[in-house]
Amino acid sequence: MRARAATENVALCVIPAVEPVAFEAVRALAHRFGDAYALGIHPMYVARAPDDALAQLEAALARHADDPRLVAVGEIGLDLFVPELTEAPLRQRQQLVFREQLRLARRHGLPVLLHLRRAVDAVLQGLRETGVPGGIAHAFSGSRQQAEQLLALGFKLGFGGAMTHERATRLRALAAGLPAEAIVMETDAPDIPPRWLYATAGQRTHGAAQGRNEPGELPRIGAELAALRGVEPAAWAALSSANARAALPRLNALWTDTPRPPSP
Repeated sequence: MRARAATENVALCVIPAVEPVAFEAVRALAHRFGDAYALGIHPMYVARAPDDALAQLEAALARHADDPRLVAVGEIGLDLFVPELTEAPLRQRQQLVFREQLRLARRHGLPVLLHLRRAVDAVLQGLRETGVPGGIAHAFSGSRQQAEQLLALGFKLGFGGAMTHERATRLRALAAGLPAEAIVMETDAPDIPPRWLYATAGQRTHGAAQGRNEPGELPRIGAELAALRGVEPAAWAALSSANARAALPRLNALWTDTPRPPSP
């Protein structure tokens, strides 16, 4: 998968962690492939997180503070889409873990990668109360007003496979109309497949497999967004890459315009 991404001119990937047991594996992958990584506790993993999960995160951030490939705290945030996560005990635990991770990010001077599925306003409240040095609102699908509030707090907005579906009219309008400096491109591999990989429920009923998203799909996804904005794909690739480096400043020291082949 990483080799294919290199052949598609994807120069650098950011690999986020979702729970403490994955911290060292994610770091090892980033070093093996010459990529970057983030450490955090994903809201969908909060229910199974050990009692000392935040302490483990704090220790890992301190242990790897000088690692140039550690570029953010993430993926963190709130998820109010999955029904069981909206019930009071888990919702409260999500909020506690999210806010503590924001404090850790601020303490270590790291931006954050935000998960905010059906939770943009709640995430915004946490950001305002805690304050962090910006980052990326992953898979943004909120309103223009919410987008502008995130931008005012120093965040970029992530757009990926969902934007390629013609029925996603509001999302496509945002992708076309937001300021160019607001947007970064992402895949969320292996999830959020673009339309050319997506199998509908009916197709899956008849045996079709859901397509697996990969970093190598990013140029084609970017070209779709460029078309919505009426710009050349190469120009959009350069601009959105610069936006990513602005959102995650440690990427600048790792960046090269020439993709590297993955290490053996």
